[in-house]
Amino acid sequence: MSGALSSRAWSGKAWSGKAWSGKAWSVGLVVATVLTTALTIWLSLGLYDQREDGQRRQDILAAARQSALNFTSLDYRHYDRDSANVLEGATGDFKKQFAAQTEELTQLVAQNKSVSEGQVLEAGIVRSDAHSARVLVVADSKVTNTAAPKGEARTYRLQLDLVHRDGRWLTSDVEFVG
Repeated sequence: MSGALSSRAWSGKAWSGKAWSGKAWSVGLVVATVLTTALTIWLSLGLYDQREDGQRRQDILAAARQSALNFTSLDYRHYDRDSANVLEGATGDFKKQFAAQTEELTQLVAQNKSVSEGQVLEAGIVRSDAHSARVLVVADSKVTNTAAPKGEARTYRLQLDLVHRDGRWLTSDVEFVG
């Protein structure tokens, strides 16, 4: 009798239930594999975007700091080089305006024997996207000239607008704020 019971257990409904649970197990594994793969791709893309955003922010801040440093560090003895540094990191209306004033500024700086040694204290991004950014910069400089031969400290609060052109962040506008 026990043989009859065991043959019934492996026939009919009992066997089809075992087959079904094997298929369900296989489908479950496939679904789990697909979900795990999709999650891995999604997390990897998120990590890549975070790294890319972080790098963009670093590039923006570096360009703004350099632009502010160039703008606040000028020496009458090599003003041509210093003004060229400002123009190298500039674009648009800011570049046109600075270039248009360079000749007059060269004479004024030479006449007053002006030397300004800038130092960027802080910089922070107000807003940014892939193509533009606004950065606030606080910079100090020690300015010596014929009117202040021992030097005078100046603090600048600058708002710089930058645009991304040809793989570089360039200053398109500078405003003195606060």
